Amino acid sequence: MFRVQWFLCAATLFCHVGCGYGYMLLNARHDSAAPVSVASFSPDSSGDFSTEVSNSEEYEVLAEADFLAVAASPVSTFGVDVDTASYSNIRRILNQGRRPPPGAVRIEEMVNYFPYAYTPPQGPEPFAVDAEVAACPWKPQHRLVRIGLQGRTVPETERPQCQLVFLVDVSGSMSSENKLPLVKRSLKALLGRLEPQDRVALVTYAGESGVLLPSTLVLEKKTIEAAIDELGAAGATNGAGGIQAAYKEAREHFMKEGVNRVILCTDGDFNVGASDTSSLVALIQKEAKSGVYLSVLGFGRGNLKDSRMEQIADHGNGNYAYIDTISEARKVLVEQTLGTLVTIAKDVKIQVEFNPARVQAYRLIGYENRALRQEDFRDDQKDAGEIGAGHSVTALYEVVPTGVDFQRADLVDSKYQSPATPLPRAIESNELMEVRVRYLPPEGGAGVESS
Repeated sequence: MFRVQWFLCAATLFCHVGCGYGYMLLNARHDSAAPVSVASFSPDSSGDFSTEVSNSEEYEVLAEADFLAVAASPVSTFGVDVDTASYSNIRRILNQGRRPPPGAVRIEEMVNYFPYAYTPPQGPEPFAVDAEVAACPWKPQHRLVRIGLQGRTVPETERPQCQLVFLVDVSGSMSSENKLPLVKRSLKALLGRLEPQDRVALVTYAGESGVLLPSTLVLEKKTIEAAIDELGAAGATNGAGGIQAAYKEAREHFMKEGVNRVILCTDGDFNVGASDTSSLVALIQKEAKSGVYLSVLGFGRGNLKDSRMEQIADHGNGNYAYIDTISEARKVLVEQTLGTLVTIAKDVKIQVEFNPARVQAYRLIGYENRALRQEDFRDDQKDAGEIGAGHSVTALYEVVPTGVDFQRADLVDSKYQSPATPLPRAIESNELMEVRVRYLPPEGGAGVESS
């Protein structure tokens, strides 16, 4: 008998943004992978959504994955994602009465925004794996497969000492109330969760970058708060210079057994120095080798560079969250402090092999920009997502069982095999699939694999 826990994963989107609108979000995808500027939308008098005014927000438009034939492609591989920015950003756009642009809709981030009652690991492993199957709610003859990873929790008393560098964008574009003033409140909220022996530095950047406060014990909380209060917005945005200065500060005070992390607070609108995404990603990849992780907190609207910030966080071995309210800041930085700061597994990859005797086709829902090649799974040089303490990761597959009527242009007989005939290696058993997970220990060493 199947349990119905999977339904939470599938229904999250619909319950929190409205059923009909949820379907629109699921299908709001273009067939282009290039970052684009987008238009704002608002409902017209008939209640439909129409273009209102253009802005300079940028999103990576993702082509939604189509079904793959198991006979031709029995293995699916992708890197995990614990980012949650898409959900809170879409919430902000909806609250403004506008339609989210297609590229803002990343299904995996919307699903992973919420906690699920997955069983935590019982042994020394960093996470436990769970999978369930049930009828697909939008097409009952298909199956919805839910794969869940639950990271182990770290007791507060066992949390490593933290060396954090707050890297704050203080350029002119950050002056509005939902940007720098909210950044200040957010950093003070995090400061309240740190221990006296943790350390915090404050680096700022506009046209130029500089260390406003060198690494300081949280014991001197009033000194740190005073430095945060001094922040003011003006000038251009040399993000690359700020990133380099922050990593330099983090390396100088590196804690070998501690948490070393840069927390970047910005709208992502870099316009001085290395400002294109590819140059910034190359810089981050180089700096990430120092052992300092990077988290990105996005703020504001109108010029939000969502695609850039997501890529920076991904290549910096960190996570990306969008902060639209002080409540969201408390969720990310106070309630989920350990998950945000403490990494329990690096470069986590999931590989699923479907049994062609039971499955004729499948599609992974979301994770379009996390897809990997089959051979990348055991390549420990291939970058993937990190999992923090207590984090859960959920992935959904829509599966077409054998025997179900299903037609697609590429599911036709070829000279050497027929999609109607299971491959010779097909296992005549009740197994639907095998799930394999591979990761690197955060302290370094060889990759670890389980199935």
